[in-house]
Amino acid sequence: MLWRAIVLISFASFASARAGDEIVFDLDPAQTAVEFSVGSALHTVHGTFRLKTGNIRFDPVTGKAEGAAVIDVGSGDSGSPARDRRMLKDILEAQRYPEAVFTPDRVDGHLSPEGPSDLQVHGLFKIHGAEHEMVFQTHVESKGGRLTATMHSVVPYIKWGMKNPSTFILRVSDKVELEIRASGQLHPPNS
Repeated sequence: MLWRAIVLISFASFASARAGDEIVFDLDPAQTAVEFSVGSALHTVHGTFRLKTGNIRFDPVTGKAEGAAVIDVGSGDSGSPARDRRMLKDILEAQRYPEAVFTPDRVDGHLSPEGPSDLQVHGLFKIHGAEHEMVFQTHVESKGGRLTATMHSVVPYIKWGMKNPSTFILRVSDKVELEIRASGQLHPPNS
């Protein structure tokens, strides 16, 4: 009986000490790909943006998160210089809004210390001068202090106030698929 009480007290102390600890995921811009795809009547356009900086911190017990992933909007590249000039100048207005920033506020799900996990990362995505709620469906693999994550979400860019690139002949989807494949160092709780 005394042994059980000691085990329960030890477990409770460990759990309460862990409640305030946070996990830090530093994204490596060189190992991070920000990819987009948008469908049109003729084909699907694929492209990339560069990550400038990224750091996500979250409490594994409460799910509370903070940090930011900053995307260089002017780095948009779809493989077509003419299309990219139009996208950056007329749709994203990269001169006026050079960065897009995702600021997480909550992580739902359990991050395994080793192996795969599936999470939902909630937060605000600031793009084109306005903030919008966004959820990334996230698959992560954790191994030896490194974490790789594939985050997926949809950006309803026209609904969010950006120009519709469709023409009389060419119809373009009103949503962009956004996928971030990131790799970086995972810093576990201190205790």
